[in-house]
Amino acid sequence: MGRLGTNSGPAEELFITLDRDAGVPLHRQIETSIRARIRAGLMRAGASLPPTRTLATGLGVSRGVVVEAYQQLVAEGYLVSRSGGYTQVAASMPPAAAASTARQATRGADSRAGSGAGFRVDFGYGRTDVSQFPRAAWLRSVRTVLTTTPNERFGYLDGRGVPELHEALCDYLNRVRGTSAVPGDMVICNGYGQGISLLIQVLVRRGARRIALEDPSSNDDARVLAGAAGLDVVGIPVGPDGVQVDALHRADADAVVLTPSHQWPTGGVLSAAARAEVIRWAERRGAIVVEDDYDAEYRYDRSPVGAMQGLAPDHVVYCGTASKTLAPGLRLGWLVVPPHLVADVAAAKVLADRGSPVIDQLAFADFLARGEFDRHLRRMRPVYRRRRDALLGALRAHLPDLEPAGIAAGQHVVAWLPPDLDEDAVVTAAARHGLAVRGVGPYRITGTGPGGLIFGYATLGEAAIAEGVALLAAAIRDVRGP
Repeated sequence: MGRLGTNSGPAEELFITLDRDAGVPLHRQIETSIRARIRAGLMRAGASLPPTRTLATGLGVSRGVVVEAYQQLVAEGYLVSRSGGYTQVAASMPPAAAASTARQATRGADSRAGSGAGFRVDFGYGRTDVSQFPRAAWLRSVRTVLTTTPNERFGYLDGRGVPELHEALCDYLNRVRGTSAVPGDMVICNGYGQGISLLIQVLVRRGARRIALEDPSSNDDARVLAGAAGLDVVGIPVGPDGVQVDALHRADADAVVLTPSHQWPTGGVLSAAARAEVIRWAERRGAIVVEDDYDAEYRYDRSPVGAMQGLAPDHVVYCGTASKTLAPGLRLGWLVVPPHLVADVAAAKVLADRGSPVIDQLAFADFLARGEFDRHLRRMRPVYRRRRDALLGALRAHLPDLEPAGIAAGQHVVAWLPPDLDEDAVVTAAARHGLAVRGVGPYRITGTGPGGLIFGYATLGEAAIAEGVALLAAAIRDVRGP
């Protein structure tokens, strides 16, 4: 397959197959192939195509056939001709392609990683502003590690990770999140994705048959991994205050995955009474509660909500990560595991990858111990709060009939749609206007529930947020019609 360049020069190759017996003109086949790849997101905006003569030679057709195909795609808005004779994928797609891309984004298993290419504004969720990463402070910690760490730390360790990070994390979590963590119960992993994978493996080996998940919930980690491991997955409905505990009692599950401090995506907070009832359920069944504490450090209009693990360390696995607080590229996560599961989870970690990178663990330990993590969070909270306030203000001004929820914490807001608006129709119309926004529907396990939109605001400036809401308002006017 040829490589597509994204610089100013043309690509040399492009993978296209022609069927000369199909009865379809060759230029149409070339158009169809290129158009489909652009719509599927396989050719990025700005990617250069081969010169017409080069592609014609490679395909064994006349140059005029390729010229005709390119000209048609330029007319449709998929390609643009540049000075010097270069042909490139257009920076903005035609409406039909944009709508197709938006539908793929809402159906995809990893919308949070989307780049927003082809959209004027992208309210992608699950991102953090990595431009604010504290490079200087992190570099000081790395230098300290490289100059002071004993040689033996750079050899193979057990699956739990380095003791220095266990101690630093326990100090931080017990102080800030109200956990009851001890260093011996800590396992370091490569983010939440690996952590939940290790836990599911261990639960299956111990005889688990069914796992309960919040409905709606993320569709790119526990749900996929549990199904692949052979577990039955049952959805537990979520209300304004988090998971509905009475439904959990009827689920006949061996484990439940919760986001109790800021339910994803609705933003509900599980009440103290509901937390106590979940713990009683776990104690009666001998079940495990997996607590995904993905963004609790960012709170704006409420008091801190403590971790459930502090209430029942023998039944709750606490999962934390640096992905939302520092950068997902660090691939740093941690589990506080009930004592009877520690050895099994550590063994699964060794089997997976022989342990997470030592230098990164030690650097984070130093970063925590120096108080740099606290300082970074104090600096970022007002930044994200201003962006959240800009979003809420724009929604009030342009779309007052949308109902924001989960606004007191985190890096995203859900806005519930009024009954006259269809979620899919709004998402598709928004894409036509150059706006990427995701609906709640693709994250439901049962597939039923009110329509809503997920607004990630962490990576957007206030002007972009205002523009995005204005684009959404125009899209909704289109949906409602005259």
